[in-house]
Amino acid sequence: MDPRPEPWYVAAFRADYLRVYPHRDLAAARAEAGHLFAHGLPEPILDLGSGFGRHTLALRELGLSAFGFDLSRELLLAARLLPGAERVRARLAQADARRLPCAGGALGTVLMLFSSFGYFDEQGNRAVLAEIARVLRPGGRAVLDLMNPERVRAELVPRSRRQGDGFELDERRRLEDGGRRVVKEVRLRDAGGERAWREDVRMYAPEEIDALCERAGLALERREGDFGPRAFDPGAPRQIVWLRRVSPPAA
Repeated sequence: MDPRPEPWYVAAFRADYLRVYPHRDLAAARAEAGHLFAHGLPEPILDLGSGFGRHTLALRELGLSAFGFDLSRELLLAARLLPGAERVRARLAQADARRLPCAGGALGTVLMLFSSFGYFDEQGNRAVLAEIARVLRPGGRAVLDLMNPERVRAELVPRSRRQGDGFELDERRRLEDGGRRVVKEVRLRDAGGERAWREDVRMYAPEEIDALCERAGLALERREGDFGPRAFDPGAPRQIVWLRRVSPPAA
């Protein structure tokens, strides 16, 4: 038996995740996919960190050639519960973002939505960007949907409690690493007992993520404050970073 604990990004993404984030549903994914589609998404499209495939499905409903990768087998299996799940059948697979099972230059677009970037240490996060650049063809696009660090630091709620259908949720939040990482301790209680896990995401200021992407061969096209007309500023809800594959990664 391996005595090492599971990494947080393995332990956190069980089926319970769907109860913690019920607002992240297919309706929201359709609105976000529509915004992305309006700005142009070269095909084929990889939904990296796809979870249970809601964005993959929304993209395919728009007639786009899209598929998804996620590390969580439990979330991937939950895709069968989506209305219209047949559209993503055989289009979702298990994979690690640091080692993508795709040929170099094979893709037109890579999307990482709902804060799915920043899960690893600095080396691991750089590896994810390097893989995105590797699998994109020249001129291909990447979109990173990130937290806005300034807003998170200003509005972080240290503790919240919520009751749902047959469960109670207790969430405690804090900043670590000089305010660069946001950590959430989650405790879920239901009729089956109690489960606790942690989320730990590295937040990137605009100048930080721009420098990392440039080093990977991904040039900034624009930065938005949400999936809509909101411009990015310190109070913006999100940090939507649009990138273009322009050159090989720096040595």
